[in-house]
Amino acid sequence: MTKGPEAFRTISEAADEVGVAPHVLRFWETRFSVIRPMKRAGGRRFYRPQDVALLRSLRTLLHDHGRSIRDVQQVCRRDGVKALHALAGPIAAAPEVGTALAVAQPQATAKLSQAPPDERGRARLAATREDLLAIKLRLDVLLAG
Repeated sequence: MTKGPEAFRTISEAADEVGVAPHVLRFWETRFSVIRPMKRAGGRRFYRPQDVALLRSLRTLLHDHGRSIRDVQQVCRRDGVKALHALAGPIAAAPEVGTALAVAQPQATAKLSQAPPDERGRARLAATREDLLAIKLRLDVLLAG
């Protein structure tokens, strides 16, 4: 039986969903003060859907984009959690690819309408390429596990 999208996740469930080991999530908690899972008696962690979305964005920035922990910490302190989601891209923050693409479409359209015609095409191709690479990575993870 699978949990619904709004259900809380244990550390192992969150780690599986994000694609890292549970000890990595515990390490990230020591480095990023914005990661605050709910803790029950005995210290058992439960991650809310927004926590898992934040973890996905962190994983994308650190593992896929190659940013350093210090760089991501500075962005978080300076600009907040929303900036982390924006840097990571919509696919990282959304649990399902279809949801991510639906969320990304209005944002991409607004950005493209401000660019000159030839830059719009390049920007659209670059955005599509990044989306496809993220989808490929997610599929690789799903097929490997």
